[in-house]
Order: sequence, then C-alpha cells, then structure tokens
Amino acid sequence: MGGVTMSIMVPKGRKHLSADALFRLVRRGFEHIPDHRCGDVDVSLTDALMSAFAMFSLKSPSLLAFDKERAEGNLETIYGTQHVPCDTSMRAILDPVSPESLRPVFKSVFGQLQRGKALEEMAFLDGHYLLCLDGTGYFSSQTIHCASCLHKVHRNGSITYYHQMLGAAIVHPDVREVIPLMPEAIVQQDGTEKNDCERNAAKRFIAKLRKDHPHLKFIVTEESLSSNAPHIETLPDYGCHYILGVKEGDHSYLFHQVQAAEHAGRVTYYERHDRAAGLVHRFRFVNDVPLNASRADVRVNVIEYWEIGPDKVQPFSWVTDLRVSKRNVYKLMRGGRARWKIENETFNTLKNQGYHFEHNDGHGEQNLSVVLATLMLLAFLVDQTQQLCCALFRAVWAKLGSKRLLWERMRALFYDYRLESMRELLEALLYGFEKSHPVLRIDTS
Repeated sequence: MGGVTMSIMVPKGRKHLSADALFRLVRRGFEHIPDHRCGDVDVSLTDALMSAFAMFSLKSPSLLAFDKERAEGNLETIYGTQHVPCDTSMRAILDPVSPESLRPVFKSVFGQLQRGKALEEMAFLDGHYLLCLDGTGYFSSQTIHCASCLHKVHRNGSITYYHQMLGAAIVHPDVREVIPLMPEAIVQQDGTEKNDCERNAAKRFIAKLRKDHPHLKFIVTEESLSSNAPHIETLPDYGCHYILGVKEGDHSYLFHQVQAAEHAGRVTYYERHDRAAGLVHRFRFVNDVPLNASRADVRVNVIEYWEIGPDKVQPFSWVTDLRVSKRNVYKLMRGGRARWKIENETFNTLKNQGYHFEHNDGHGEQNLSVVLATLMLLAFLVDQTQQLCCALFRAVWAKLGSKRLLWERMRALFYDYRLESMRELLEALLYGFEKSHPVLRIDTS
C-alpha cells in the first residue's frame, strides 16, 4: 500500500481479542460443523460459512453486492477463506445447515471475553449480569416462504409469511457496548400447526442459556408482556433473577394490590434529586404482593418510578424478585431502564448502521433465513468485542466519527489493496497511507 507514516504509536490491545484472533476462532468453530453433502465438493462448508460471516463483517449491502466484489486474496488472508462461493452456491450450501450448530461458536467468542476479563466491567449488581431479552422481526412476505416461516392468514384469505427471533444481550447502564448471545429463532416447530411465539422461545432460550453458562449469575430484564406467572416461575427455576416491566392496563390486579398495601402502610416512598441534570427521581415500592388473582401464590416486589424533569414526567413500573429497599431501588430502576439497549444498541444498530438486518439475502426452503440472521448476530458480537476491547478499533472509529463511514472506508481498502490482516487495514485507516500508482497487467503475447 506504499509507505505508512508511523507518527504515533499503534494502540496496544489484547491480542486474543483482536479481530484477526477472533476471525481465526470463528473459523475453527465452523470447521467442527458437519457438512451435509457427500463426496468431493468445490467449496467446503467452512468456506461457505466464513464467506457469509465475512459479508456481514464487511457490511456488504447485499449478498449480490458481496458476490460482485469478491476479492478472494483478502478473504483468504484476513478471513481464511480459500474458495468463495457465488451467491447461488452460498444459498444452496447454507440452506440445510442447522442454526443450532452455530451455538458453540458464540460460546467460544464469549469464552474469550471471559478469559480476557472483558466482562468484568459489565457486572451490574453483586456479580450479576444484566441480560435483556426481546423479540424482533426481520422478514415478511406474501409470496416467499420456507418450512421455518410463521404465517398469518388475513380475512381476505391472503397469507403473510414472516420470521422473528428472540434476541438476547448482556448490557450495563454505564457501558455503551452490548454482548449479544446466541439468539433463539421463533420458527414453525416440527409437528405443530400453531405458530411458535416469543413466550415459548424465551422458555427454550433460558434452558439453553443455563446449559451454555451454568455458573454465570443473571438478572433478566424484559418488557411487560413477559410479566406473566409461568415465565416468572421459569426464571428462578434456572437460577435467574428478574426485573420485568409492568403496565397498569395489563396488570390491574397487581396495581390494586399496591394500593391496598399503601392503605395498610406497607408502601415506601423515596426521592432522589439530580441537580446537575435537573431531574427528580421519585419512587414508590412494596415487597411481597401477588402478581394476579388466579396465581396469588406467585409473589413479586413492585417498583413504581417517575422521572420528573422541567418539562415532562415519565412514569415506569417493574416487578422483581430482588427485595427492594431505599439502598438499591435507584440501581434496580437503572437496570430496568437498560432494557432499551436491546432495542437501540442491538436491533436498531443492526437495522440502521450498515448490517442490513431486514434485507432479504435469500430465503431458502429450510434454514437459510435463520442461518444468515444468526451469522449476522455473530459478526455483530465480534464487532462489539472490538468496540469493547480493541484500542486500535476505537481509535479508528473516533478518527472517522461514525460507524457508517468506518465500514465504508474499511470496505474500500479491503477491495482496493492487498492486505495481510485486519490490523493492517485498521492501521492504514488510523495513520493514512500513500496511494501507489496503479500497476497495469498487460498481455504482451
């Protein structure tokens, strides 16, 4: 790429958490996934998976664009991919792959974060991690569909086919980054005619979470639809605490119980002033009240909160199994409000900051749509690890000012120059580089 001016020191980072180390880790994980095809093949399953991962890592606008811009030299040196399939082949190779086979790869990246002590700053309360769960849709069509599609029949007889997933991420109110975990697909289940739903997906997710991470301590935070007795019983069964949103319109019995507790003198009020921000934090809370009339044995602790500013008042309410006191109510409130990070820092980032989450890269007949969405989340996990742990990545991001520009410049260098590593690419973006004259390849025969 010509002479690079080294006027400042390269920011040091943890090598095993660098992009290059994580790409190698992801590839090794893909190598353990059995190939469903028999005999000799032109493109290995590992290369096909790594090519799709590279597409999301590079934020290619589409699979077709990735196919047109294939630069096999850099895909081999940076992503370890020897043979890149065309878009049609990639879809055919990945369609039969089980999304669950990608789970160990998420675990291995997460394991690197643990070993590098990168998770320590994400600990929220007494060594517990705050885990946000939320469902999101990423595909909808009235014509294209597969065996995994959910479907909705309209009054006029037309059918809408769609895909959803339950996303999960470890978050912290004071940390910008999120750590996504393996999502749970909300798909048509074998042998059933009824659509799968977020509640069933959450039950499956929690069981798999405990199997993957038997010793980690979690506080699960979700929206008000999750504040139902079966889910509230499931979470402690798997050793998880919770802070779940509640709405008076959906939980009228619960709020009547809070009023009754107030008349009995059991409710506590607490107020905290933030003069610098011009806010008053007002709380009302009560411990040990029944969730609803039909399940009076399910007892919860209730927090009501009002953020009072100069111009408006914002109300919030949660139920939790953690005993509430004046000492911890402010912290629990911040944990409950951190649920927006799964919306803003995860789904909105995937939809609006270059990942093209809702773009249909191919649907397939079996698992393609789910596999591609899961690989996108894996690329996002690697990116968030860079953002959390790699000083070089953060320096380039700070210099360019936006993620969109960062991805754009990264792709431009990737396709225009011969590169040996992602570190070399990021250093070129940070320091600048001399653009060499084009070398013309002329056939003189």
